[in-house]
Amino acid sequence: MLRILGRASSINVRKVLWTCVELDLPYEREDWGSGFRSTASAEFLALNPNAMVPVIVDGDFVLWESNAICSYLANRYPRHDLLPAAPRERALVEQWMGWQATELNNAWRYAFMARVRNSPEHTDQAAIVLSEAQWNRCMRLLDRQLERTGAFVSGQRFSLADIVLGLSVNRWRLTPMQRPELPAVNAYFERLGERAGFRLHGANGEP
Repeated sequence: MLRILGRASSINVRKVLWTCVELDLPYEREDWGSGFRSTASAEFLALNPNAMVPVIVDGDFVLWESNAICSYLANRYPRHDLLPAAPRERALVEQWMGWQATELNNAWRYAFMARVRNSPEHTDQAAIVLSEAQWNRCMRLLDRQLERTGAFVSGQRFSLADIVLGLSVNRWRLTPMQRPELPAVNAYFERLGERAGFRLHGANGEP
């Protein structure tokens, strides 16, 4: 059976858990990370030298990085609705997954660590304000994309891009900060709420 290593409250672990719900895929999850078994242990570092969750173990195959894991699972079973086979449609899904992992994640990191994690290393007010502004800029960009499609991030069909970005939208909504009114993002959040995987692992009270 597929093993998923990582605490269930981690946003990146929740991407993988939601993907498993969409695939109706059984798994065993093990608690690793903050508050649980240390990812700095030799046992964990042998699986992921970055000491980060999630990691999956699928038979003799080990994989880390949450977006790569989601893509692997959608290919493994396979689910071309989640990750299209056609090159152009697939590229659009991967484009938005890449944007989430780079531009969007880099924008919110400082503000989230300050506002939600109360990190003593993230108390620079100017840096917090800048991070919030960059985060909101990214969310406005997402709002424009959703306004164009009228449905999901990469087009009319739900895909892996919506799993990774749906969790990001949830985090943005739950972080105590000033946010612009984004009607298309709000409508998108409601659409995602129709999916069991999002209710379990997205809009489940965890930012």
